[in-house]
Amino acid sequence: MTSAPARARPGRKAFWLKQLHTWHWISSAVSLIGLLLFAITGFTLNHAGDIEGSPKTVQKAATLPVPLLKSVAADDQPDSKKPLPAPVADWVRANFPTRAEGEAEWSADEVYLALPRPGGDGWIAIDRHNGAVTSETTDRGWLAYLNDLHKGRHTGAVWSAFIDVFAFACLVFALTGLVLLWLHSRRRRLTWPLVALGMAIPFALAAIFIHV
Repeated sequence: MTSAPARARPGRKAFWLKQLHTWHWISSAVSLIGLLLFAITGFTLNHAGDIEGSPKTVQKAATLPVPLLKSVAADDQPDSKKPLPAPVADWVRANFPTRAEGEAEWSADEVYLALPRPGGDGWIAIDRHNGAVTSETTDRGWLAYLNDLHKGRHTGAVWSAFIDVFAFACLVFALTGLVLLWLHSRRRRLTWPLVALGMAIPFALAAIFIHV
């Protein structure tokens, strides 16, 4: 007669195996598009010099209205960093193809706001004496945009949080895959040799071809 604990063990194994498969496919579904993006941009970053696009730069100039000039007029305060006054920021957004968020650099003669972004760069400068406003926007193309998403360059807090969630989903996918490999390894003799090979190749390449 089979004891109760002996009958329970197969049930527990089936439960945990089902859990592993569930979390494995859920994490793979969550991370699928991100994995494709990061795999493709990993290749493009590795060959950035061969497939680099031609940057396009747009320059524009205007004059700040007199009522707004008063809010940025030169004064005796030392150099500082602070955002543009809200009315000035609204005017910049309405008259230039750019945003106006972030801390600007305030000097005696000029207010300079750097506007880096994925796939490009930009800035806007306001003369504190006469209100002359100049801007420059550079677009390096969609490939540079995707590469910057890969690196998290100038992407903001929301994209940074997405990368954290995506990295966690990839970790769950990898760890549940490792446990599933272990559970099925008895019937697949090449499992651990292939895992060891996948670990040995990058270590060997780094040790032989990369010199510090």
